Formats: sequence, structure tokens, C-alpha cells
Amino acid sequence: MIIFIIIVLIILTTGFRIVRQNYEGLIETLGKYSRTTNAGLTYIIPGFQRLRKVSLALQPLEISKYSIITKDNAEITTSLTLNYQVTDSYKYFYNNTDSVESMVQLIRGHLRDIIGRMELNEALGSTSKINSQLADAIGDLTDVYGIRVIRVNVDELLPSKEIQRAMDKQLTADREKTAAIAKAEGEARHIELTTKAKNEALVKTAQAKAEAVKLEADAENYRIKKLQEALNEAGENYFKDQSISSFKDLAQGPNNLVIMDKNDMTNLSAVPAAKKLWDAAEQQDD
Repeated sequence: MIIFIIIVLIILTTGFRIVRQNYEGLIETLGKYSRTTNAGLTYIIPGFQRLRKVSLALQPLEISKYSIITKDNAEITTSLTLNYQVTDSYKYFYNNTDSVESMVQLIRGHLRDIIGRMELNEALGSTSKINSQLADAIGDLTDVYGIRVIRVNVDELLPSKEIQRAMDKQLTADREKTAAIAKAEGEARHIELTTKAKNEALVKTAQAKAEAVKLEADAENYRIKKLQEALNEAGENYFKDQSISSFKDLAQGPNNLVIMDKNDMTNLSAVPAAKKLWDAAEQQDD
């Protein structure tokens, strides 16, 4: 009898269980769910009941890389990270054999659909947009899996190696094209500036020559004007003196033939006389 009582006491004392903070306990009786217990001390009937603990804390999860085909048939590799939390321990544990794996498959399917409607260049430059659309598509999974996704993020989108090589070639070609255009524009600018400088130099040279010609013409006009003014102011005796001087030079020269108008023939006698006068004047000077 005492042994029986001891055995009963041992069985009764082994039925106490502790559910930790941020956990819920699912109690099954003979394999069937009976109730949910919160954190703290709880009791189950040994041999008849079983306690399953489910964490309610935020859980990080990394979804490994997998391939997706874009709208323009380009293959890219993506990987994701997310944080989820169990909001309904009963649905999480009993409605699915593996709620986390089911959630991962659902997220992958939505991501394939989102990226599959984008072309490669759009997808590679729209990570934040993809994250937003993916979060909206996932929504609240509590009703299905008992899980709520707190945050989901596409960590990387990498095109295949073949596409990367093609993109590198295109990038190199674009850079070479840009450099060639810049060089051509620089040369064209240089030619433009050089031509402009030469034209300006030619214009300035022509202007300088025109100014010089103008100054020379003005000087000649000034000389002629002054000479004309001097001649206008000279008297009749001045011209007679100039005529006598000219006849003197002519008489002394070897070519002393003078052609004159008949009306001036009477003046020829003055030539020898003038010659003698000049000779006498020269002797006196000597």
C-alpha cells in the first residue's frame, strides 16, 4: 500500500511543466489538442497528456539563393531575409506540417511573380519597389499559417554570368563611346576657338592696314593742301625766279633744246642774258 502511494505521488509530481517567457504551451490529451497554456507553471497528466511548446518571439530567417526568369527571359539569382512571428500557435502547429517552409514557398512564388513581370534592367534597379510589392503580396499569414511576417528584404539580385559578361561589354562600349564623344567635342571646340582666334586676328590686321592707309592718305592730302596753300600765297616774282632758275639749269645741261610756243619766242633772248647773269654771280661768289 505504501509503495502504491509512493508511485502515485511520483507520477503526480512528474506532471509539472514550466512554459518559458514568449512561449505558449499546447496540451494534447491522448494525442488530441485540449487546451493552450501561457508562460508559467502548468500541469499535465503523465502518460495521458503531452505539452508542446511554441515560441512567440521574433524569428529571423534567410531564404537561400534561387533563380528567377525576368520578363525579357533573363535569368537572375536572388536571396532574401525576413523576420516573422507566430501569432496563432494552434494554426502554426496543427494546420500545417511545416508552416515555416510553407511560408517560404509562398514568398518565393510571390517574388517570382513580381520579378517575372519586370525586365532585367528594371528589376536590378527596383529593389525597394520589389520589397514593397512583396510585403503587400504576403500580407498577414495568420489565418493560414498562424504567422505574421514583420519584415522581408531582397538582399541581392544577380544576373547570370553570361548576362554579367554581356553587361560588362556593353558598359565598356558605352564608356568608350562617351569618351570618344567627349574627345570629338573637345577637338571641335578647339577648332572652333582656333578658327575664331584666327578670324579675329585677320580682322584686326585688316583694320590696322586700313587705318594705316587712311593715315597715309590723310598725310598726303595734308601735304598737298599745304603745298596748294603755299602756291596760292606765292607772288608773280616767285614764279619768274623759278622760271629763270629752270632756264639756267637747262642751259647748263647737255640737252638744252627748248621747244616753246611762238608767242614766247621773244623771250628766248632772255636765256643767254640770264645765263651770263648767273655766271657773273657765280664768279663773284668764288
